Amino acid sequence: MGAPENAKRDRRLGKGAQKRHFEAAMIIRLDRTLARVAGEDALSFLQGLLTQSLDALPFGAPTYAGLLTPQGKVIADMIVWREREDAFLLDLAASQAEAVLRRLTLYKLRAKLTIERLEGLSVLAALDLAQPSILPTLIAIDPRFPDGALGWRFIADGPWDDDPAAYEALRLRLGVPDLTRDAAPEEVFALEALFEELHGVDFHKGCFVGQENVSRMKRRATTRKKFCPLSFEGAAPEAGTPVTAGPIALGDIRTGQPGRALGLVRLDRAQEALDKGLTLRAGETIVHLDPPDWLIMPTGKDEA
Repeated sequence: MGAPENAKRDRRLGKGAQKRHFEAAMIIRLDRTLARVAGEDALSFLQGLLTQSLDALPFGAPTYAGLLTPQGKVIADMIVWREREDAFLLDLAASQAEAVLRRLTLYKLRAKLTIERLEGLSVLAALDLAQPSILPTLIAIDPRFPDGALGWRFIADGPWDDDPAAYEALRLRLGVPDLTRDAAPEEVFALEALFEELHGVDFHKGCFVGQENVSRMKRRATTRKKFCPLSFEGAAPEAGTPVTAGPIALGDIRTGQPGRALGLVRLDRAQEALDKGLTLRAGETIVHLDPPDWLIMPTGKDEA
């Protein structure tokens, strides 16, 4: 997931020039807002708040991170780009940006930094880009999947067409939650939201807001409820439909498309039900647990 070779130079061109390079790629504009945190205290400020370490993040490279409550529940997830030594770009869900920036401003106190919302830039995903090094933009493999499964992510000037259907299908196929739609604000803990699997938390970085709870859940292997793909025939059950195995409540459906949806599911109970030969259902629809091979399943053991 390396950064561009010349990460210090300005790589933004006009939309027309960019379009000529992107003709062969599937480019999808994401519903995101960009903000910049800059100043001599920017690194230490973000390092003390976010789940992922920024110390060794190269110029021009992104990382996945989250802002948590003191109890370890997710306020928002984000992609953080290192723009220069003392400046970071926060790639935020548009619907969460105002709340996140307000929270950061409250934490700022006397820190020597500025927090500003950026206008005129788009966050895009390229799903079939073969040679990103030729592109004149800030670009890298999506840090949640260093193997490139979720494509390339980049920042570019100007407005772009918005056609998210292909990205949504890929997200659901991979099993990646969209925390603006798959969870209510401050509903899920970081490890329930797959921060460990998606490279969004550094367990060795030291203190950050919510770190005590995250570390405890990791140490005790007590994360039994997680987002997990479910497969089925036909239309997706409505969001909020309970997932059950006979009388056993397992969770519920979140976002979905025909044949596939994400559920927030007690995986230990689901596996126990399957071992007993029970059928999983979401309403009247028979569903099948379809965890990706990278999903860390609960062990049921307390390692404390």
